[in-house]
Amino acid sequence: MDKVTTAAIEVRKHPGGAGAEVLGVNLNDLSDADMAVLRKAYADNGVIFFRDQTLTEDQHIAFAQRFGEIDINKFFPHIDGYPQIAKVGKEKEQKTNIGGGWHTDHSYDQIPAMGSILVARILPSKGGDTLFADMYKAYEALDDETKAEIADLKAIHSNSHVFGSKAYYDNPERREFANDAAVGSAVHPVVITHPLSGRKALYVNPGFTIKFEGRTREQSLPLLQKLFAHAMKPEFQSRFQWRPGSIAFWDNRATWHFALNDYHGEERLMHRITVAGVALH
Repeated sequence: MDKVTTAAIEVRKHPGGAGAEVLGVNLNDLSDADMAVLRKAYADNGVIFFRDQTLTEDQHIAFAQRFGEIDINKFFPHIDGYPQIAKVGKEKEQKTNIGGGWHTDHSYDQIPAMGSILVARILPSKGGDTLFADMYKAYEALDDETKAEIADLKAIHSNSHVFGSKAYYDNPERREFANDAAVGSAVHPVVITHPLSGRKALYVNPGFTIKFEGRTREQSLPLLQKLFAHAMKPEFQSRFQWRPGSIAFWDNRATWHFALNDYHGEERLMHRITVAGVALH
């Protein structure tokens, strides 16, 4: 079914292979029934999009807290006075953006984050879209042989190559992200049973998954690269075009995302709150 309507709220599949747009909702005035619709849309689709919203910082926090405890990021700079809100920005003179490659937020944590709520604050005149990929569909489309091969595998996720010393963000433009004292790693199943939907999802990502447990990096790469290439197929992807008042709320257990870096010379500022999750099985 491509469209579900409950009262004034309409949940419409987003064009492409990932996510749904939620229409007819004011995120500052949500009843318990409204929240039930949002929770189901989120669990079913992995990422939900909203338009024409006007959330202040306090309202952004209040909305996030209706879904769970806020997970304060150890690497991102925060909005002044709001440690719960991470600043995801690129200045006019900067060339490096944040999230410019396929990844899943916080997979390197022992208990990965449930989701991220990104609010558009300053947008370039064009560009700056975000791609999303559906890991439910990616898993379901695997052949039976590959499903059997990965059924009992676990993978190691690490952030040291991204946020540690001499890592990706340790450069003059992004040095504020480097925090060697906070880097770490975690082990998670390659195939998870999603805690909200009960569906199986592929849980590896190019940004933070470095190898399989019990194997070297070199031994792991052929299968990892096969899984990455499969999950990047266009049929699993959607492209979200940001507008003023846009919000994306994605599930880190069921999606990947990729922030496109195609707006050099213009500023882009987003506010992100991350909602804490549960251990994965």
